[in-house]
Amino acid sequence: MATHDVAVIGGGNAGLCAALAAAEGGARVVLLERAPESLRGGNSRHTRDLRYVHDRATPFVTGAYPEEEFWEDLLRVTGGETHLGLATLVIQESRTLPEWMERHGVRWQPPLRGTLHLSRTNLFFLGGGKALVNTYYDAARRVGVEVLYEATVRDLVETGSDGCAVVVDVGGVRRTLACGAVVVASGGFEANIPWLARYWGEAAHQFVIRGTPYNDGTVLAALLGRGARSVGEPRGVHAVAVDARSPRYDGGIVTRVDSIPFGIVVNRLGQRFADEGEDLWPRRYASWGALIAEQPGQTAYSVFDAKVWGCFIPSAYPPLRASSLEDLASLLGVDAAAFQATVHAYNRSVRPGERFRPGELDGCATSGLHPPKSHWALPVDQPPFYAYPLRPGITFTYLGLAVDERARVLTTAGRPLPHVYAAGECMAGNILSRGYLGGLGLTIGSVFGRIAGTEAARDARA
Repeated sequence: MATHDVAVIGGGNAGLCAALAAAEGGARVVLLERAPESLRGGNSRHTRDLRYVHDRATPFVTGAYPEEEFWEDLLRVTGGETHLGLATLVIQESRTLPEWMERHGVRWQPPLRGTLHLSRTNLFFLGGGKALVNTYYDAARRVGVEVLYEATVRDLVETGSDGCAVVVDVGGVRRTLACGAVVVASGGFEANIPWLARYWGEAAHQFVIRGTPYNDGTVLAALLGRGARSVGEPRGVHAVAVDARSPRYDGGIVTRVDSIPFGIVVNRLGQRFADEGEDLWPRRYASWGALIAEQPGQTAYSVFDAKVWGCFIPSAYPPLRASSLEDLASLLGVDAAAFQATVHAYNRSVRPGERFRPGELDGCATSGLHPPKSHWALPVDQPPFYAYPLRPGITFTYLGLAVDERARVLTTAGRPLPHVYAAGECMAGNILSRGYLGGLGLTIGSVFGRIAGTEAARDARA
């Protein structure tokens, strides 16, 4: 006989929302967290904000964010490639999230200075993602959710119409947990370098994984192997520019480099390769990880001068600094002549006349330069000169599980997989097929976490 009604696989935001919803639906819930307690929460530990529909300014957001604008933003970053029904559900349900989160102990803070222009559209958690995760674990304990740490799920087993079973290693001991229903909220496969290398080749070995090392796709692979239908581009990754000196895993948000719009970016050959002044924030800043992944050695350098220092949030690491361009080239290990030629060509192309306005698209652009720079183009000519070394920082993968509006995992034949539900990154590709909007990952995880937990509890107790 099953000792639990619902097993939730994964202890980040989506899994916690599912566990809380299932427990509040009357289910006996066990949450299986692969990490030790000190590292619980997956990538959610590194988050800080949530995108949601609202009608007015509050002490925590600077203005309204209507459904129509949310839709426009989503369609822009995905190029229209999204499941309309599921996306509508997420956008509409996002309005209800703040009250639900507050009821479970979450508190808010005003947006931080320089936070990617999200002060109107997004709510920021007081204390950041780790505080969010800790708050939810406390709430889960109060409603009777059992948590097993260092629990690595290996497989799911169908046991007939009454439920299923989870094969899990807990503290190195293999167990089979019978349950009425399962919620899969165990992330993608971004920490699985061999899996990434299937699509990226040797370049994958140069990637920095911004989040948890535990998201290796074990459960995702098991379900795909059992006939679950996939969604999302297998090669697709959410990748931003991070400091190349970052740790291989779990560096989090502080390793991201935000200086790109205020200077130029060159590769190991000392050449520019993309428009640094494109409409980056908050819609397109993620493009830079993939751009750098295509460069020699998956390495690039964000170069800027003294006059823009202070226009962006610094990385956790100090930039390299030199009194001349030649000396900076030496620090970077790039050809000094090629690098200086690139900088001088860029400086000559900067159009005079527009006023530099770092907080908005200012029209300060280049002329006759390829690739162009569309905004924030100032000459790089005031010493000292600075540079951050860059690598692709992978946040999550887009390949995931197809689900329906009830969060049921679908098979390749289009039928629900019995008693299996999904939430969070492992199914976000239904909505985010590509691109990203700041805070939307937490929104998807929260909305579908609640749905999956509620539906799993109803299924298990039917």
